[in-house]
Amino acid sequence: MRVSRRRRLGRAAKRRIAVVALALAAVLLVECAVFNLPFWRSLGASTDTNAAYNTLGPGLTRDEDGLLTVTDPTQAYLRLTADGTSDYLRLDPVSDEVLEQALQRLAESDDEEAAVPRTSMRVRVDVAGESGRTASVSSDAPRSLIVKAVGAGDVRVWIQEAKGTRVAFEAARANVRVPFEFNMARVAVMLAVLALVAVWRPRSRLWRVPLDPSRLSQRVGFIAVMAVPAAITAVSVAAQIAYASPLTFHTDGNYTYDFDQYAHVADSLIAGRTWLDLDVPDALASADNPYDVTQREELLAQGVSPIYWDYAFYEGHWYSYFGVLPAALLFVPFRLFTGRMLPTAAAEQLLAFTFIVCARLLVVRLIRRIAPHTSLAAASMMVTMVLIGAQTGYLLFRTNFYQVPFVASLTLTCLGLWFWLGADTSKRPLRPADRWQAGDAKPLSLPRLAAGALCIAANFGCRPTFALTALLAFPLFWPQIRAMVADLRARRTSVGAALRAPLAMIIPAAVVLAPLMAWNIARFGSPLDFGNAYQITVADMTRYATPWADMPLVVGYYLFLPLRFTESFPFLAVSPAPMPEWSYYEPMVGGLFCLCPLLLAALLLPFMRRLELRGYRPFLLTCLALAAALTVFDSAVAGLGWRYMADFAWMVALAALPVVLRAINGRQKRAADVLLTEPAVVPNTGLGVANVEASAAGVVTPARWLARVVVMLLLMWMLLVAVVSCFVVGRSDALIANNAGLFHEVQSWFSLLMD
Repeated sequence: MRVSRRRRLGRAAKRRIAVVALALAAVLLVECAVFNLPFWRSLGASTDTNAAYNTLGPGLTRDEDGLLTVTDPTQAYLRLTADGTSDYLRLDPVSDEVLEQALQRLAESDDEEAAVPRTSMRVRVDVAGESGRTASVSSDAPRSLIVKAVGAGDVRVWIQEAKGTRVAFEAARANVRVPFEFNMARVAVMLAVLALVAVWRPRSRLWRVPLDPSRLSQRVGFIAVMAVPAAITAVSVAAQIAYASPLTFHTDGNYTYDFDQYAHVADSLIAGRTWLDLDVPDALASADNPYDVTQREELLAQGVSPIYWDYAFYEGHWYSYFGVLPAALLFVPFRLFTGRMLPTAAAEQLLAFTFIVCARLLVVRLIRRIAPHTSLAAASMMVTMVLIGAQTGYLLFRTNFYQVPFVASLTLTCLGLWFWLGADTSKRPLRPADRWQAGDAKPLSLPRLAAGALCIAANFGCRPTFALTALLAFPLFWPQIRAMVADLRARRTSVGAALRAPLAMIIPAAVVLAPLMAWNIARFGSPLDFGNAYQITVADMTRYATPWADMPLVVGYYLFLPLRFTESFPFLAVSPAPMPEWSYYEPMVGGLFCLCPLLLAALLLPFMRRLELRGYRPFLLTCLALAAALTVFDSAVAGLGWRYMADFAWMVALAALPVVLRAINGRQKRAADVLLTEPAVVPNTGLGVANVEASAAGVVTPARWLARVVVMLLLMWMLLVAVVSCFVVGRSDALIANNAGLFHEVQSWFSLLMD
């Protein structure tokens, strides 16, 4: 028996090794053969060139530094000849010494209108009169400097930039041989995709491992998985702090953009001020209506400065209308200990990481409550779905002060709900007084009720809309509330004993809310006035509201704005969102259900009345209803903004979770008992139940196999869209402008493979 078992284990180990070896071989083949296809195709290139410099079109000039300047965009081209031995052309940038010399000369010049040399540009290569595609190239990504130029004869490289643009390039070379490149980042991406397929494939071993957070092995596994983003976050935060500099930008006749808003709030807190220590122009202070866009434009035209963009201006002082809590908890201690400003990006990344951890804790606890027989594979899929659905990719991509209140509130909300879901616990308390029970309802942990209430209330000092999640306490603890009321009516308990649980939630919330409301009163005279109506922005916010004609469209765009695909990298573009009247609009790639199609499952939850949720149906339905209400609220008050999806998307993802789990798990019944006691009954109890038991035995029915494949593919599609969205041109903080090297490096993986 032992020999036979050893043989089986040995054969299984050999199969795993063979599969891993085959996967590695496939990755190497794709890397060396497919992605390096231009190298193999250009081995016969002549590498001949007909001149050190190209002939310049009438719309280009070469200055004394050797850089090119566009004088007429309609005739800005480099002219050369190709012999047809290579389908590729290379653009040569100027040397680092030449570029440095040009920048130094510019710094010493008194000419304020002189253009800063650009290391990236858009080009179009025409061969023998046939127009090519427009491509973006950058000297920060050498591979991107190679572009397609198929054919022989006269070649014109059009520089498609505005008049006056200076580009740090000296020439174009035809007939080039593309170098071989083994790209470790590309290999890592392919290995990561294969790893996800291995973990989530329908017959993965993890489908037979039950989710049990109490097991040491699973806790160690969670720490190991989170170690990667933890290390990335630590390195990034350290780099942000080490190379921090003030993020203030100003050009004459325009607004002043200062992205250190939270740092200024921290300085005010330390100094005991409610207002920010920023200059206020007399003309702005004496303006009849500083919130009127026309008046502000007139002031800017008159040279009035500084007028800070997206700061609140009230009674002669500048304020921040963002929640004060992140400044008090992160920026103030950092300033006191180091004497320096905490970079906003560092704070945002740190909060984003804590949100990921807290979201994972919340999702796992919710799964354990509604579907305790869930496998580790299914749980990992649900955690990923909720994180993507909550717009974590967007929040990680944009690291300025706009995102800080969102990630702070997401962290607090997930942590608060985690405490509340854990309040219904059967574990022995450290002190008997820590438990509260009403009637026959399950006992509750008072410390966890208090901790959850404190976290939820703290949202008032971050993103106040998240404070509405306090309403989720009613469906969560409704059995206890009913039992408490019944006990009071029947005089089975005293008022003091009955109110221990409500007071355990109200008192911590009041302790948090009182100083936050006092802060608002000290600044704007009202506990509920955060100052957002006084912000200096695209409209007069004291009067602004989304036009009624736009409201249905804005709500529809939030949910169903379709993706727009393109033929060139990144193959996805900003999706237009036309409206009858003007209202605020942030460029978006798509609506929630188009970005995350798995979240459509949330819409089925109200109709799946037979879906067993172990008492958590009211909680999840309330999540869905609250998400709908916040969608309408954000549409009316804020307009259409990608970041505002973070207000409600996470609740839609939670509502979708049980429906998706039902698809990949089957019905959550005591099927294990059925399998052990009456195995012959299993095939006749329904496909879902049968599959739960078959899966436990290592067998997957065709229907469940198909469901898992579909969910896996949709989840990987959501991951792909989230990643590709970071490269979309035209979105806020577009990568092509903020990190041209990374954008063009990834673009070069695909550009040379396209016809």
